[in-house]
Amino acid sequence: MTLRKPVLAIAAIASLTLAACSSNNTSTEGEGTQAQTLTLGIIGEPRSWDPAQAHVGHVLQPYQVTYDSLLLREPDGSLSPMLATEWEYNQENTVLTVDLRTDVTFSDGEKFDAAAAKANLDHFKQANGPQMNQLRAVEAVEAVDADTITITLTAADPSLEFYLSQAAGLMGSPNALGSEGISTVPVGSGPYVMDEASSVAGSQLVFTAREDYWNKDLQKFSSVTLKTLTDITARTNAVVSGQVDAAILDPKAGQQAEAAGLELVSNQVDWTGLLLMDRGGEVIAPLADVRVRQAINYAFDRETILEQVRLGRGTVTSQPFGPDSGAWVEELEDTYTYDPEKAKELLAEAGHSSGLTIDIPALAAEEPTLQAILKQQLADVGITLNIGAPITSTFTADVAAKKFPIIQYNLFQGEPWVAINQLISTQALYNPFKTTTPELQAMIDEVQTAGTEAGAKAQEVNRYVVENAWFAPLFRIDQMYYHNAKITVEPQVQQAVPSIYNYAPAN
Repeated sequence: MTLRKPVLAIAAIASLTLAACSSNNTSTEGEGTQAQTLTLGIIGEPRSWDPAQAHVGHVLQPYQVTYDSLLLREPDGSLSPMLATEWEYNQENTVLTVDLRTDVTFSDGEKFDAAAAKANLDHFKQANGPQMNQLRAVEAVEAVDADTITITLTAADPSLEFYLSQAAGLMGSPNALGSEGISTVPVGSGPYVMDEASSVAGSQLVFTAREDYWNKDLQKFSSVTLKTLTDITARTNAVVSGQVDAAILDPKAGQQAEAAGLELVSNQVDWTGLLLMDRGGEVIAPLADVRVRQAINYAFDRETILEQVRLGRGTVTSQPFGPDSGAWVEELEDTYTYDPEKAKELLAEAGHSSGLTIDIPALAAEEPTLQAILKQQLADVGITLNIGAPITSTFTADVAAKKFPIIQYNLFQGEPWVAINQLISTQALYNPFKTTTPELQAMIDEVQTAGTEAGAKAQEVNRYVVENAWFAPLFRIDQMYYHNAKITVEPQVQQAVPSIYNYAPAN
């Protein structure tokens, strides 16, 4: 039986997560609430404030401003209590019993309890949101009593607890779920509420501290403003000039930020490279031969590519799992060193000494530079890379429909089971051709039932896909988040943008 219990009081957790603030900044709004405001530059705001429509990555942070989650994910990735106080699996890891707080209300005055938690989880499963697969394994949610729910699964899901700290764990007022109003105004139990009069959709969203919030230690600011700054130049100018306190930049913009004295918070969240998805040769027949896929890997001078594309800000790699995932294997890191002669030999052995052609769609931002380099280095070993039209808003549907046999993309290095179901399993979006083998499926099945040993079991999955060249990883990307001296910011593992709880006034 797996037992999850709080190891620290919520206040102690918050004090570890957020830098302590001096008492001379405390306002009369409540203990723990600071007079200082926080202004963040964000890439895009939520399309809907219904928690069932919440996304992950950059877009999760705005939801954290107004919604609590069942579990709190600490900066190091560990899980702590939030709206849930304790959680416990049965012996088969198919039923999760969750005990809940009894002193929480939503911003509309409604009480948070087991019925509210059930309503949210049921709504999340039914609302067809972008992360609905987070609860794919959930068969039923039952309110056992006023402060206890059980979550019954069709099969063990090693990532469920992680998901309950993410989009699936966000709790909104049951009276507002699915309503037209919640699409534009959030109704949660979180530390801040939207100031509708001061907010302008597409420009800035303003939130003020809730006076009756249940955990004042998580309220470090009297207000939070999110300014939508999609353009990198606008975002750089805003953080350098002090219009915003923090924003995510790229290496080139980072040079300007560093020259202005801004502080860098960096971690590696994504890897970039080629996803060789048509491993059965359904569209590009040569990809069915592992030697062709290995040749593609040997064709790339990863160190040079990293320097030219991201000024060296990253780590070259040959594997799709990162060091924080639990599935990372050190000796796999340099499996495919730059060896164009070996690439040519493998192509010749596979019957393609005269060359072959592969197609990929174009991507925006820095990728045109990256793809131009990939095109040249593949040409050097006899592979013609045709770069087609840019991806569109239908990209996800196009991937699922097997429109692209190969893509160059940035992929999240998540928890082992999360990554497997994103990249490798037959359920994975980025395995649209449903590639598998009995050997690989047996490894995946072991990960699913391994509980706390899932990471170690996933290492075997990692070895398999690297040796069989399912992908051509290039490097892990340094995510570059800059902030001014007015605040402190703690990075969040596996997130490019820190959780809202990781910010505090500097003094």
